[in-house]
Amino acid sequence: MTESTTERRAKLAGLHERIKSADSKNDLIDAIDDALAVSAPEGDVSTLESLARRYREQVDDADRLRERIDKVATRQLPEVWVGTTSETASAVVSAASRAADQVTEAFRGGAKALLRLADALEPAQKLDAKGRGALREARGMLGGHDGWFDDIHEDDGEETARLKARSLATQGVADLKTAAENADDAAREAARDLNKYAAEARAGQMNTDELTATDRLMLADTANPTGDRELNEILTANDLERAGQRMEGLSAADQERMRRLLADASTPQEKAYLMKALAAGYSVDEVEEFGGKIHGKDPNWLQSHLTPITTTNDPKDTDQESQWYGEKLWDQDGETCVPSSTVTARALVDPVYALELTGGPDGTDDSDEAFRERLTAEQLRMHEEGDGSNSGWLWDRKPAGMDPEGQTEISDKELSPHTGDRYEAHDMDSADDRRDVLPDIERSVAEGKPVPINIERTDEDGNWKGHSMMVIGQEDGMLQIYNPWGTTTWVSEEDFINGDLSSATDERYAKKNDGDLNRVYIEQN
Repeated sequence: MTESTTERRAKLAGLHERIKSADSKNDLIDAIDDALAVSAPEGDVSTLESLARRYREQVDDADRLRERIDKVATRQLPEVWVGTTSETASAVVSAASRAADQVTEAFRGGAKALLRLADALEPAQKLDAKGRGALREARGMLGGHDGWFDDIHEDDGEETARLKARSLATQGVADLKTAAENADDAAREAARDLNKYAAEARAGQMNTDELTATDRLMLADTANPTGDRELNEILTANDLERAGQRMEGLSAADQERMRRLLADASTPQEKAYLMKALAAGYSVDEVEEFGGKIHGKDPNWLQSHLTPITTTNDPKDTDQESQWYGEKLWDQDGETCVPSSTVTARALVDPVYALELTGGPDGTDDSDEAFRERLTAEQLRMHEEGDGSNSGWLWDRKPAGMDPEGQTEISDKELSPHTGDRYEAHDMDSADDRRDVLPDIERSVAEGKPVPINIERTDEDGNWKGHSMMVIGQEDGMLQIYNPWGTTTWVSEEDFINGDLSSATDERYAKKNDGDLNRVYIEQN
């Protein structure tokens, strides 16, 4: 079985310490042999460079395509069409231009990611080869294993030879360790970027012939009106894929009903939310009922009622951003961080559920106070569903947290039906654990699937304290984290790996105060 890049670097870090401190010939021989058994950084540099060149060639074609699209939008359409027809056509062509931009960015970014990986891999492989040469030379200086008596007695000459070999081997294994770390970092960065570009090349995600190419293009392009459109697109990559699959699986009659619902929608945003409801697993009857509640509502109303999180902060802005419904935060009530995170995460992937929270059963009871009451009731319902613990007397019971088994249970019950995957827990007890799981987190959230994470700390009295949050996005080496205190924050990969999420919480969860990540729930197909 091939070692992961993270396993390789962790193993070599341990072997570096073993070789550096080996105080007998036999111990040193065994450690050197173990180091030589660790696999070298894998990958073919020439293949990576060849793929990058092919990606760059595609960029030229995409650039020419975008130029032709822009020419149609700015010069030819106004000459042919006028009035609302022209406006509709212009919107479609603008969507096509943005889709071409996304494809161009995906090819260009993919080429850069592969070249960066090739640029890091080649010197890492050379450094690894140099280190192996030193290890083999040191191994040759030591000869065979000593017998029992020889191993416990070492004269001055033998000690000098061992120390010389140990010094050489220490440098050799350090080279292997550095090579493994550089290759691991480069591989992780390439995986992150390629997953991101794959998810953002959105036009082809909805694979169905039951909608027109125009509808598929517009649905992939539609965003909420507030915030950067790329960070506030209504349909995620997973939504687009699931919506296409759902359309393909409908009866001919239901396919026609869905097409009518889309045709009757008053805005692109309304149309996108109808498809998001279908992607979330609802029947056409349920989508139609939902459509009746949102029909004719303007895009700002749809955003406030159907999307609990709006991103206005740039990923470079690491300030906490509060998430409001009217004058009330999307936050937890009492010690309900696990169910509170799950409630908001479900509202992110399920617009029908989001409307039940913000607008009540008929979608019209949308006062701030009514929303707060329903949000609290849902948090308490999920707390009971996950068999959460309680404190206080029987007549005054209050939530007091939830164990990992309960968290897995409510994630599977409340999120999986609307994303199509199941949740599996991964421990994150070390920086290596977090580094290893990071590409899976980033792939999941790039596709639009929230990932629950737990963090822990000890208070001033040494008592254990835990908190649950959700990773909901990734961009440019940053993770977007929803804290059920009612905020979202962009956190760097480095801080995540180091176990410091104080920027998304407070100083109690800084690394220096023993803040740590202890569990993550990744969706598995």
